[in-house]
Amino acid sequence: MPVTQEQSAWFADAFQKLISNVDKAIMGKDHVIRLVLTALISDGHVLLEDFPGTGKTVLAKALANTLDGSTSRIQFTPDLLPSDVTGVQIYDQGKGKFEFHPGPIFASIVLADEINRASPKTQSALLEVMEEGIVTIDGEGHPVGAPFMVIATQNPVEQAGTYKLPEAQLDRFLIKTSLGYPDTKTAVALLMDVTTRARASLVSPIIKPDSIVVMAALASEVFVDESVMQYLSDIVDATRTHRDVALGVSMRGAMALARAIKTWAIAQGRTYATPDDVRDLAVPVLAHRVIIDPESEFAGVKAEDIITRILVDIAPPSYRAA
Repeated sequence: MPVTQEQSAWFADAFQKLISNVDKAIMGKDHVIRLVLTALISDGHVLLEDFPGTGKTVLAKALANTLDGSTSRIQFTPDLLPSDVTGVQIYDQGKGKFEFHPGPIFASIVLADEINRASPKTQSALLEVMEEGIVTIDGEGHPVGAPFMVIATQNPVEQAGTYKLPEAQLDRFLIKTSLGYPDTKTAVALLMDVTTRARASLVSPIIKPDSIVVMAALASEVFVDESVMQYLSDIVDATRTHRDVALGVSMRGAMALARAIKTWAIAQGRTYATPDDVRDLAVPVLAHRVIIDPESEFAGVKAEDIITRILVDIAPPSYRAA
């Protein structure tokens, strides 16, 4: 059933209220907050990669506090075991049977702090649940429910004691973004309020998990013209044939972008997606899925620059020659 203008207006208003609420903790980063909320409503996950002290954990906590649902935080360390994340079967002598004790992954918002510090074995424990929303223990599937989002953080500078995220896991993050340092005005405002250390505590719940599910259902009904999807597909195809790319964007990545542009469009009060929505989200959704050729990477080529160049080279539908 197509989205009505009234529904899109309600969605845009609710979306803006969520941004304003999270902004109490993370000032001056509306665009990043918009990206993270887009991932939440698009049934996706977010990877925040940035320098220490830029507010990655605060943003994740603030979003968790905004949602009046269950939240958890997992501090990833080299000795963390998969069962510490997913849960474990424990034998109950009184009942004479094994019972499943869920781990911290069973929450609406899961903060995976410094995810690249855990071993590949522990990181792999997230693959199934991030893709299918189910944790399988001893052959039995346990759904985590909806909404469900993993917000993972990692530090790109400190490499000692870290493990590079495998491509299969990177592909499961709908969006990869960074906060960066605040502008001068925001920095001064934060310094004036320096006594408030736990800034995420300033954020109170304003929305129920059920409402996020309703918003996700509305976003999925946003109209996308075939020409816009063709444009999106052309961009994805170009990443696979680019001379500096060893492995381009997967079909999972293309479908993730297709879901995200619908949420991006309705969050602006529209009932339809445009080529500009694709251009706005192409870098944060596609860049981290591109594997650069080793020689090109050594020469300083970055995935973000490749996607930006492709956007320049491929004309949007409305600008193509008839």
